[in-house]
Amino acid sequence: MPATTRAQRREETVRRILDSAWELSRDHGLTGWTLRDLGAAVGMRAPSLYVYAGSKNALWDLMFADGYRALLAGIETTARPDDPLEVVRVAARTFVAFAAEDASRFQLLFQFTAPGFEPSAESMELAGAALDALVGVLRDAGVRDPSDIDLWTALLTGLASEQVSNDPGGDRWLRLVDRAVDRLLPATGRTRPATRRTTSRR
Repeated sequence: MPATTRAQRREETVRRILDSAWELSRDHGLTGWTLRDLGAAVGMRAPSLYVYAGSKNALWDLMFADGYRALLAGIETTARPDDPLEVVRVAARTFVAFAAEDASRFQLLFQFTAPGFEPSAESMELAGAALDALVGVLRDAGVRDPSDIDLWTALLTGLASEQVSNDPGGDRWLRLVDRAVDRLLPATGRTRPATRRTTSRR
């Protein structure tokens, strides 16, 4: 069998495993299912499943990386306005909407609620790339102090957490994103330059 075909088959199998793992997590929570449950969902015996994930932590690491790849893909495909201040609003909406879209994914990626789970260095690189994208947007809008950047990440994850916890599937906190950006940005970055109007003096 050609190597490319083997690689494709492996990629397809990993995708099936991940899709089933996310579905089980949505139905039963991150910790409410076992690898045996996953094997049954995918149609694989334990020895075959262990080739791809030898433990629950290894599987959570695959899911962690998968989640951040999805976030990075969303960032990559989101149109960026010319105005850096408007870009902050778009970036904030993109992040909060993604984070609030799936409670289990939010818990794994942003709350580390899986007991004993520690992402691999490779997976953390993906998380770092997503954070770097947000930091770049904020810096373009004049937010440069590290403590201010911490404040922004706390704000955005906080809005997502409220949405996930108190209005799953709704938009109560998603509707607050633009307002939150407009209130915090003047305190941490620069405000939009005022439009100058030409007036005649009498």
